[in-house]
Order: sequence, then structure tokens, then C-alpha cells
Amino acid sequence: MENKNVFGESLMICSENPITGYFRDGCCNTDDTDIGLHTVCIIATTDFLIFSAERGNDLSTPRPEFNFPGVKSGEKWCLCALRWKEAYQNNCAPLVVLEATNEKTLEVVTLDELIEHAHYETKI
Repeated sequence: MENKNVFGESLMICSENPITGYFRDGCCNTDDTDIGLHTVCIIATTDFLIFSAERGNDLSTPRPEFNFPGVKSGEKWCLCALRWKEAYQNNCAPLVVLEATNEKTLEVVTLDELIEHAHYETKI
């Protein structure tokens, strides 16, 4: 079954550099084994990375043993829906790429909350 985005359309790639996603396929794909629900395509900010580390999820420190380069401010990453919601509730939610955010996120966060933090890329 094809994963869809929050608009019910084909899920776009979130990031291939760094490679992200529960399956490390560049997309915020998920299935029943993804207990963390890594479905929100974010653009990391320094404030968010500090917030996440303070709550025990250090995303910025490289972990070579897991082939994890660490996430830097400005990079896209598939984040756990509950972590995004927690950041939202604490006024430090990162921007979201809606077209690359999995519709399963809507089980945890409302579309309106995501739209409040939507990142829109200008195409010329």
C-alpha cells in the first residue's frame, strides 16, 4: 500500500541528504513496526534541536555506529509525530513540509496545527 501525504496525495521525498525516514528511504513512510511514527517532514531549527535534546532525543550528535550523521539546522528530517506535537505545545515546533508529511501524522496532530507551521517552497 502506497503511503500518502496529509492531503491524500503521493508522499514526496523529505530528504536524501541526510537520508531520512524510518526505512531510510528518504520519505516519511511508515508501517505497523514504526512505533515512533516517524512521519512528520520537518526543517530542523537550532531551537528545536536543543529542545529535542533536552527531552532525551539528541538529533544533532552524529552516531556513526548507526550510520547517523546528525541533523543540522536547516536540514529536513522525518520526525516522530509525538515529538513534533510536544514541540508545538512548547512553542518551538519546526517548520513542516506538508507534501512530504505522512497522513498517519493526522492520528496525532491536526492538519490545522501542521498548516500553522507549513513551509512553502517558491518555484520560479
